[in-house]
Amino acid sequence: MTQTFLLLQLDSEGSSYSEIAEILESVGFRTGAEGHEFVYDWGRRASVRETLELADRIQAALKGSRVSFRIESTED
Repeated sequence: MTQTFLLLQLDSEGSSYSEIAEILESVGFRTGAEGHEFVYDWGRRASVRETLELADRIQAALKGSRVSFRIESTED
């Protein structure tokens, strides 16, 4: 099963953390654990292509919010 973890870097001149959390929850992320801010649980194995498409959706959702992000996916 694939999980995609998201780490954020917010700009003090950008959107608030609570606004960003709402945006990410609308994309399907939930609050993470173990050092990760947010996690997307695929519920199955996801392909590299699907992970890249998720990154595109994150980027589109966060556009203009002045947030940088990094994703990392793992297989269980």
